[in-house]
Amino acid sequence: MIRFVTQRLLQTIPVIWVILTATFFMIRFVPGGPFTAERAVSPEIMRNLEAHYGMNKPLYRQYLDYCASVLHGDLGPSFKYPTRSVNEIIAEKLPVSVELGLISLCVALVIGLPLGVLAAVRRNSWVDYLCSSFALFGVCIPTFVMGPLMILVFAIHFGWFNASGWYSPIDRVLPSLTLGLVYAAYVARLTRGGMLEVLSQDYIRTARAKGAGEVRVILKHALRGGLTPVVSFLGPAIAGIVTGSFVIETIFQIPGIGREFVNSAFNRDYTLVLGTVILYAGFLIGMNLVVDVVQVWMNPRLKFE
Repeated sequence: MIRFVTQRLLQTIPVIWVILTATFFMIRFVPGGPFTAERAVSPEIMRNLEAHYGMNKPLYRQYLDYCASVLHGDLGPSFKYPTRSVNEIIAEKLPVSVELGLISLCVALVIGLPLGVLAAVRRNSWVDYLCSSFALFGVCIPTFVMGPLMILVFAIHFGWFNASGWYSPIDRVLPSLTLGLVYAAYVARLTRGGMLEVLSQDYIRTARAKGAGEVRVILKHALRGGLTPVVSFLGPAIAGIVTGSFVIETIFQIPGIGREFVNSAFNRDYTLVLGTVILYAGFLIGMNLVVDVVQVWMNPRLKFE
């Protein structure tokens, strides 16, 4: 396992470099710049700003300087917030996005897993049809539609929650439900499919023939194998939850890194865009590695190859 993890981490380096390079040159070729949205300044002030941020150098030199600073762990100064660095902004905003993502993931698993198991155990019954209808409903409605509907019903009409903000524990409810329900639908469908495949295996029939109760058969024998598709999905699911937080943080005005990423793209804040892209790329690659390790642990037939 150590050799497998080491190889995957070494493979991550060129992937991150390709993502960094592509992002660096794409944002530089986009019309406009970090200072074009400001009020008109004299050419002398503009030259001083460009010299301060190193933008008066050739583009290849700017690229090499940025790569060197990234290797030292410095993501550079922010163009939008002159007194703050990208490292400081990420350190401040990232915990909010991580909290939102963890709560949403818990919502997806707590709702999706039981529904999928119930649908598989009560196959072709009204319970199965009800759970499948929920899954279809969750898959069809995207978060940018679900979010405003949640605000309209539970915040404006009933007044149970705040429409925006991230101040008290109650403010976590609507954003987490909006983001988690969509993935709960996928988890329910995958759990149902995995459980149906496992419940038809010979060892399940043997366990029942030996007198094992239905609850014991489900929890001890079938659940571990039935959750394999869910574990495979968790890597892309966490990626979707992280990228989906861009929309959720914007709708609910949550001060997370996703909202900062959207604002940095509009503001042409080059260093903040690059810093957040590197952060998300590294996070997603790391989560896929964790999922691969867990899959081998759950299924001994798989090997670290």
